[in-house]
Amino acid sequence: MAPWRAAVRAANCQRARRARVRAANCQRARRARVRAANCRRARQGDMLLQSTLNPSTSPPGQITMIRIGTLGAAAISPNALTKPAANNDEVQVNVVAARDRSRAEEFAEAWGIGEVVDSYDEVVTHPDVDAIYNPLPISHHREYTIKALRAGKHVLCEKSFACNEAEAREMADVAQETGLVLIEAFHYRYHPVFQRALELYHDGAIGELVELEGAFNIGSPRPGDIRMIYATGGGATMDMGCYPLSWVRHFTGEEPEVVSAKVEEGPPDVDILLQPELVFPSGARGRTSGIMKAGQPFEAFLNVTGTRGKLNVRNPLVPHMGHNIELVTDAGTKNEELTLRPTYEFQLDAFVDAVKNGTKLETDAEDGVKQMRLIDNCYRAAGMKLRGMRVA
Repeated sequence: MAPWRAAVRAANCQRARRARVRAANCQRARRARVRAANCRRARQGDMLLQSTLNPSTSPPGQITMIRIGTLGAAAISPNALTKPAANNDEVQVNVVAARDRSRAEEFAEAWGIGEVVDSYDEVVTHPDVDAIYNPLPISHHREYTIKALRAGKHVLCEKSFACNEAEAREMADVAQETGLVLIEAFHYRYHPVFQRALELYHDGAIGELVELEGAFNIGSPRPGDIRMIYATGGGATMDMGCYPLSWVRHFTGEEPEVVSAKVEEGPPDVDILLQPELVFPSGARGRTSGIMKAGQPFEAFLNVTGTRGKLNVRNPLVPHMGHNIELVTDAGTKNEELTLRPTYEFQLDAFVDAVKNGTKLETDAEDGVKQMRLIDNCYRAAGMKLRGMRVA
């Protein structure tokens, strides 16, 4: 059975369980609040020792419920974690911390999270946590991902994976050393829309690859947004342009060379537009675009030209919010749409499967290293310094 058809069937089954899952999550959250109130003070002093002597990880196949601690109450967290978790009976989000405790408390109340702690370190060393969700600024991905792995936790790390390839390599090495799951949150990769596009290509629908073009462009973020600050790992490529770079990498299965790059700089050392020209080992060429500047309309697409036709995917980013797969050949034009669950739910399913069963992930730590190498090369081609360098 085609992967996307199997996903449709799974989605129908999943929806039937949601009401029961939500009720169970609420009950667990209430019980967790009681437990937290009784034992939090006693536990804080020896938290690190407990996590070292009794790591929360178990061999694949022995975990029943994955307990997740989340670092911060980022704007992406509901879509990326708490909403999908509410529809997944193998996951419980049970601990949260934020820079502002009151914000963490509000987030916990809104999403039925049982315990609020005072620091990110308390989350990553918490004995009742099996996995960490890291949506912190990119400048903090390396530090807290490595801390979590060292404390025996699996990690779902937001993109971009790290500030640069060197940081990503450190993270991947620790994941390899500890044997824990580390995934970069390119959620699109787990959705049947991208899988269907790949299926059409591998079935020979458009022949050999000639050219790929991908873009994720948006308007300017608000003033002070971390995406507009170099020190926090900001830049259009780190937040938007990373997606089309990932799309073309995963569609071709190849690592491209950056030939040149057009760039526009906004705040110091922060790209608000970066458009690299790529060439792949197969000879195919590529162009991608990542823009965040005033007046720029939303765009998200992947267009692929082959020797026998074209494949145009509108909105591979979040296809559950509207998408189209267009196949153009000499035989005519065919359009497909798949009405399915959000990308983030498929991503969480894949993460759970990797933790419980050891299933390989498409966006694992090693893929994250390759992705950051390409991003570094885009910045080099544009004449900009890599993210994560010391600010004078």
